Amino acid sequence: QLLTRLVNDLQTLSLAETGQLPLHPTRFLLADLIADITSSFSSQAASLGIDLKTDMADPNQQLTADYDRLNQVLSNLVANALRHTPQGGTIFIETGSSSSREGGVRVMVRDTGAGIASEDLPFIFDRFWRGDRSRTERAQSGLGLAITKQLVHAHHGTIEAQSEVGAGTVFMIELPAHLQINMD
Repeated sequence: QLLTRLVNDLQTLSLAETGQLPLHPTRFLLADLIADITSSFSSQAASLGIDLKTDMADPNQQLTADYDRLNQVLSNLVANALRHTPQGGTIFIETGSSSSREGGVRVMVRDTGAGIASEDLPFIFDRFWRGDRSRTERAQSGLGLAITKQLVHAHHGTIEAQSEVGAGTVFMIELPAHLQINMD
């Protein structure tokens, strides 16, 4: 199963990097996507003693994008946050207007977890990167954030991270409100 997932992840990453990943844009409420994410992770968060909170600036914000791919992006970020946030911590999923894209959308996944060392921050979106090099956990391939970045870029968006060791991490995604796909 791990090998199959690794092959699928590499294929997705390769297609996204070469601009050949098919996207299927639809119009949807951003609130619906956030509700799906919180529904998917709420029981896991509760069992770990982590509070999962949302804050929607505009519950009627619409987006034209590939719903499933954005679900994959946010699921990866929340799953990572759950792995690195201790019991009693909090994960916030927040939405608002993009600061750099007129009419665009900002989605942030913020946690009160372990944080990422400043010297590691420039490498977190690299293939196979792992913060704790001594980890022997094989359930994670080290491709999640690389795929996340490429899926955001496929939507003509940006993703960045800010972090402080011991204080947590924030991932900020900015997307256009309408995905434009070139059919050439």
